[in-house]
Amino acid sequence: MKRLWANLAVWGSLFLTIPGYSQMGMMGPGHMMMNMSMLRHHFVMMNGIDPQYVSKENPRQPTPATIENGRKLYVQNCATCHGLTGVGDGEAGKNLSPPPANIAAFSKMPMASDSYLYWTIAEGGVPLGTAMPPFKGRLKEGEIWEIINYLRVL
Repeated sequence: MKRLWANLAVWGSLFLTIPGYSQMGMMGPGHMMMNMSMLRHHFVMMNGIDPQYVSKENPRQPTPATIENGRKLYVQNCATCHGLTGVGDGEAGKNLSPPPANIAAFSKMPMASDSYLYWTIAEGGVPLGTAMPPFKGRLKEGEIWEIINYLRVL
């Protein structure tokens, strides 16, 4: 009897989480369940964040100016794949596997710390073997922080 209840609890918790993934754009037409943010999350759970990024904290306050700068940088560098609203529906990302993450939703999740988001943008998909390019050579550190400020208000 205990085993039956344990199995019901496991399966019940699994089914209760599926609607949440759907709302984040991780399931549904044209999306695989394990999209970029899930793949990245699994990678971090198994390997951690690269030590050079672990202690990073955003020094840029989320002011109207830094958020607007972040918006402009996002449009120039990220929107082609992640879409203008950050839901992963950009034209250049339509045929990518895994598809671009719904960063509008993901950037507000508890695990999306400053260091996690900075590492994600700086290193791109290189640690995961995905198509997201690394931006550490293209963007200055302050520009990455401004994009993060923008992502938090998407």
